[in-house]
Amino acid sequence: MGTYKCCFIFKRRFRWNDAPPPEDVCALFVHHSGGGPHMAADGLRRYLHASGHDSLDDADLDRLLDQIRLQGRVARIPRVGRPLLALDDFHRFLFSHDLNPPIRQGQVHHDMAAPLSHYFIYTGHNSYLTGNQLSSDCSDVPIIKALQRGVRVIELDMWPNSAKDDISILHGRTLTTPVSLLKCLVSIKDYAFVASHYPVIITLEDHLPPDLQEKVAKMVLEVFGDMLYYPDTDHLKEFPSPEELKGRVLLSTKPPKEYLEAKDGSTLKEADAELHLGKGAGDDAAWGKEVPDIQSEIQSDTKHGNDASKHRIEDDNNDNDDEDEDEEDEEEEQKMQQHLAPHYKHLITIKAGKPKGTLVDALMSDPEKVRRLSLSEQQLAKVADHHGTDIVRFTTRNLLRIYPKGTRVTSSNYNPFLGWVHGAQMVAFNMQGYGRALWLMHGFYKANGGCGYVKKPDFLMQTEPEVFDPKKSLLPKKTLKVKVYMGDGWRMDFKQTHFDQYSPPDFYTRVGIAGVAADSVMKKTRAIEDNWVPVWGEEFTFPLTVPEIALLRVEVHEYDMSEKDDFGGQTVLPVSELRPGIRAVALFDRKGNKFNNVKLLMRFEFD
Repeated sequence: MGTYKCCFIFKRRFRWNDAPPPEDVCALFVHHSGGGPHMAADGLRRYLHASGHDSLDDADLDRLLDQIRLQGRVARIPRVGRPLLALDDFHRFLFSHDLNPPIRQGQVHHDMAAPLSHYFIYTGHNSYLTGNQLSSDCSDVPIIKALQRGVRVIELDMWPNSAKDDISILHGRTLTTPVSLLKCLVSIKDYAFVASHYPVIITLEDHLPPDLQEKVAKMVLEVFGDMLYYPDTDHLKEFPSPEELKGRVLLSTKPPKEYLEAKDGSTLKEADAELHLGKGAGDDAAWGKEVPDIQSEIQSDTKHGNDASKHRIEDDNNDNDDEDEDEEDEEEEQKMQQHLAPHYKHLITIKAGKPKGTLVDALMSDPEKVRRLSLSEQQLAKVADHHGTDIVRFTTRNLLRIYPKGTRVTSSNYNPFLGWVHGAQMVAFNMQGYGRALWLMHGFYKANGGCGYVKKPDFLMQTEPEVFDPKKSLLPKKTLKVKVYMGDGWRMDFKQTHFDQYSPPDFYTRVGIAGVAADSVMKKTRAIEDNWVPVWGEEFTFPLTVPEIALLRVEVHEYDMSEKDDFGGQTVLPVSELRPGIRAVALFDRKGNKFNNVKLLMRFEFD
């Protein structure tokens, strides 16, 4: 029973009842119990087999039955021999995220023996920042958090310290406070493989003279020792596989064109930083903005009729955010390599050489060596407008890294599908922020056991008979049907008056797809008034043209007639990993942390 104040004098009471099992759950129970009041072990085994659960031996099945019964809040059924399940027990089993999750948990099931270019890789941007891009602290804490989440690519910006005798990590020419390189490297070593055994790649933005580059080399070797992987040859003809590189750390960078020393006149003034950060920097702006579809982003960045074949690689954001944008011819590149500290040069496994010429020229593949190319989200949109197949062809052998445009000073992010649909392996995101775009990134890398490497679909790796064209209209390959039965757990994780001072919440669910433009859509249920355990029982149908990289989006909100609707939880799940049948779907907060109890009961079906 819940009591709420009304008009400061009167009180309203609302009874809290557990919702009964949905009719579909009752029907499953009757079918697998043989019509009796209890389900025996054989009935549960039949259900598990029919719904795609892993097969269990008798001992494991008995343990599962006991786990299910221990979750119950009703009197135990006396038994002789093996346990029996009542309908409520079966319902609780289906509604348990630990026992009945929507995707496989912790199971690496993709082929991990292909070259690195065959995988999408969980990639961070400016991984050392604790907040905004202009004035936040630099620290190893966000690096640790990223590695604990499963991020596999960590970016560090290296600058000389004030005494010019050591290396600081900071966002150059801004007001960010530095952290030492050594501290970051030690933390990477300590946390590199807590979430995944597959390789960690450190991308280095290098603003160091040769003497400090040599110091970096010694520091890296001392910290990582045998964990550090570097080849005997100067240029790889093919990248190693994640399987070969288990437990190893790799470096990726290129030499700077020149030693860039930060000057007083180039540093942003504090007032300017505050001015930039003040616009749209609130919590609501950070998470509430909808992610634009990829076609809208392409149109936005090409609205002035820009032709990528005429645009040279330039620094989009004017703050040395990346090390690959400036044009440099092959002869000059070779000269710069000669000035690079010899040991440092030898330790760089993934070369990020500067391309010469236009954006399209940069996508030419060298059959004798592989490399990494970095483009801003804007540069990618420009070249994708007319040269999407060139990008896809490039990424079959080489690595493509996409990074946020420089105007994202609040550490916001962009639509990652613009990179993924073109085969870009390293779609770099600001992991220290939060919002719908970052929810997509977290959800995408729940695939393949959360190991941080997701095998690219075959159509993005083929060059014969033709290269995949991301702009080509496609027919739906399959249809996903999603039914939202009910939700629960808010009364345990939130205060009674969190959503409404005067009554229980009015929850509704938004369900949709994130993916290519043709697949992206959001729909919603009706709002259930004054109920902590809402029952919707609504079904939605989603035709999918590119299901291989599509994501299922789920959000719960509390309807507020007079103000903006309140947030009640979210999750994003890879469609390719969804297990058909009735599943418990745990929800997460704005920052991507799992709620203790909030969850939905949903059903997934594929045609």
